Amino acid sequence: MKRLLPASWREARLGFLVETQVPQRDKPDPLTGPIPWVRIEDFDGQDIRASKSGQGVTPEQVRAMNLRVFEPGTVMCSCSCSMGATAIVREPLVSNQTFIGLKPGKELEPRFLFYLMGAMREELQANATGAIQQYLSRDDFRSLRIPLPPLNQQRRIADFLDSETARIDSLSALRERQVQLAFTRLESLAKQETGRILIRGAKEPSGEWMTYPLRRAISGIKTGATPPGSEPEPWTEGTHPDTIPWYGPSSFQGIMHLGTPVKHLPSAAVKERVVPFFAKGSVLIIGIGATAGKVAYLDHDASANQQITALTPERGVSGKFLAWQLWAATQELRELAPYTTLPIINNDFLKSFPIAMPPTDFQQAVVQKLDCVAERVGALHAAAAQASKLTQERRQSLITAAVTGQFDVSTASGRNVTEGVTA
Repeated sequence: MKRLLPASWREARLGFLVETQVPQRDKPDPLTGPIPWVRIEDFDGQDIRASKSGQGVTPEQVRAMNLRVFEPGTVMCSCSCSMGATAIVREPLVSNQTFIGLKPGKELEPRFLFYLMGAMREELQANATGAIQQYLSRDDFRSLRIPLPPLNQQRRIADFLDSETARIDSLSALRERQVQLAFTRLESLAKQETGRILIRGAKEPSGEWMTYPLRRAISGIKTGATPPGSEPEPWTEGTHPDTIPWYGPSSFQGIMHLGTPVKHLPSAAVKERVVPFFAKGSVLIIGIGATAGKVAYLDHDASANQQITALTPERGVSGKFLAWQLWAATQELRELAPYTTLPIINNDFLKSFPIAMPPTDFQQAVVQKLDCVAERVGALHAAAAQASKLTQERRQSLITAAVTGQFDVSTASGRNVTEGVTA
């Protein structure tokens, strides 16, 4: 890609500036040694020092298998999978062939190379080959042409980006903390208003509350299903009057909200009992898996897969209040549910789960109050997500502009530095 560079910069082949290091193909076994064995999951920020899983190799394994040990200062770059994921090695470590090591020579500052490789992700992806899994070879990396400012300017750019990205990241973290604080307050309010605090024994039941097993608050309980493979393919894309949404755990998004269905089914699939029918007003709960205990209120007719259970509220019981109470008890459900490797919230367990039910008019008042607070929290989350997306786009534009010479970082004010800059 042809670049217009500042007068003091030049374009050079990466292979002339770094020593390229490729790990051995074979995976060591066991991985119990002191030299970290790192994977893509261990990448988190500019520096990498250790394996989050604690996996490692011994010096004896390094010698016996002739393993490539990346030295401090080496820039590790993913050459497959998450193409362009980059980090600077700070302690000696070993990896698999997901990565290539770029050991800078005297003309390259490691931090500048770190930012540059991150800015070149799209170019790396475009150059990758492979039908099943895309890959960049050592020769592909060596042939890359990169912009190269003088070494002192590389360090100045790296210092500037270290400072600016840290400032941007701290703002993003602050937004996340604000959203989490609002969510925690809603959770606490929901526990108090729906009686979960009462159930947990933090206060004595008042004369206006009734507590009993969940089975007494529902008229029906159903588990979802997936159409059998022997059935004619029932799926249909999109929506039209003769379809019904079919949900999975991935559809549970936000606060008791159902997002995009996994698929849509023809209504005939429900009529013929290929899958169960969940009526509007039902309370859905994920019964097994990593997200077990998540709750959603169904404001339309639907169906779902076998990981999801639907509760039909008894007459006189507010389905939305019941949903709020179970939402407030998500952690409680997970703690008390039977376990294998994951919590299993089965129907028998659910029917015996203790709940508190105030008078009907009180239920409605609580629902209105919690819905109002949830709407504000949801709006805050949406605004923060949009702001974070914009911030990350500007962050990347800032990095790209700095490492390609679009502006002189020595004259940047540190504020609105990406205004008018294009990646």
